Amino acid sequence: MSALEHLAGFACRHAPGPAALAATEQLVRDTLAVRLAGLATPAAAQVARAGGGPAMLDGFAIHCLEWDAVHEEAVVHAMSAVTAAARTVCHRDGVRDRAAALAAISAGVEIACLLGVAATSPLTFFRPATAGAVGAAAAAGRLLGFGPEAMAHALALGVAQACGTMQAHVEGRLTLPLQVGFAARAGVLAADLAALGLEGPSGAIDGPFGYFPLFDTGDVAPHLARLGSLVAEVSIKPWPSGRASHGVLDALQQVQQAHPGAEIIAIEAHVPPLVMRLVGRPWEPAMAPARARLCLPFLAALMLSDGRIDPRAFAPASFADVRLRALGARLTLVDDGNPDPNALAPQRVLVTLAGGGRVEILLPAVLGSPAAPLSPDQAAAKLAFACELGGAPASHDPLDDLLPG
Repeated sequence: MSALEHLAGFACRHAPGPAALAATEQLVRDTLAVRLAGLATPAAAQVARAGGGPAMLDGFAIHCLEWDAVHEEAVVHAMSAVTAAARTVCHRDGVRDRAAALAAISAGVEIACLLGVAATSPLTFFRPATAGAVGAAAAAGRLLGFGPEAMAHALALGVAQACGTMQAHVEGRLTLPLQVGFAARAGVLAADLAALGLEGPSGAIDGPFGYFPLFDTGDVAPHLARLGSLVAEVSIKPWPSGRASHGVLDALQQVQQAHPGAEIIAIEAHVPPLVMRLVGRPWEPAMAPARARLCLPFLAALMLSDGRIDPRAFAPASFADVRLRALGARLTLVDDGNPDPNALAPQRVLVTLAGGGRVEILLPAVLGSPAAPLSPDQAAAKLAFACELGGAPASHDPLDDLLPG
């Protein structure tokens, strides 16, 4: 059986168990809360005016604040394109069965994560978009009631539309969340085309010009047994910034809570090479907000100044703030030589306090991951803050936005 046939069969038959279903529900709620906050941004209004359709808009909104859930081993924001595609189909076709919608999303997320964990190469293409397009096609095809043959064509047509490179990440451009929007739209279109009988190549995953090796080097075969458990491994992001920044931000918050009122005068963070690559970029006084969300010196300065990361602070006045610049200069990043090109942990952060005190924070896992989950209070605070930014009351359950009213 080919890799495509394996994935198509799984997408059709997947019945998430209690743990996977609970994880999916929590992650969809988190994702749709982040969507509300993203829709309130000026950039989302521009995307809406461009007329790319609801899946593209939702995909963009979910990722544009860098607040969306991520499978760390896969380096895939697996919920984003998949949830956007599923929500679009639900609203367009009048799907009102929440359990069916969650099962479809769970299947799509599993497939997107699998493509990521199977990768052995560093990121060149933007994996949340390339893997996300295939996962989005799976979720949309599941909601359309596909059997294995039609599902295989949908997945293949998702691969045919997969796009998005890391250049947008390097430059800190809003093209990055646009690529997630493209992936969500591609997933819906792939399923619609397959529903009309259009076919995709049978070697779309592992053929000589399939997903592997063109987008990534890797092989799904050794990882197929993990299908069904991957959604429970997805991390929820506490702050609206690149995931690679969260270890240092967690360490700073831990020190602030343990030593209230103490001044932090130096931070030495020993981090994997991927962290250096993704968020170890210099502060630029005229940088765009999309770049600032991936600039750890700026993010550390916000945490030192405000004790949190507020997306409303990503503005020219903050980027040019001399006081914040001085705080950001207290951070030193050290490459720890981790041989895994996709690793975000472990991390070791040494914090020096005024007066000579020194605190060492060891982070075997990053806050928000299944190994270091958010507390119920932290999770509730994130949902309330995202709803506030999106203009919804704190009592609003974002999960209600998945299905038509």
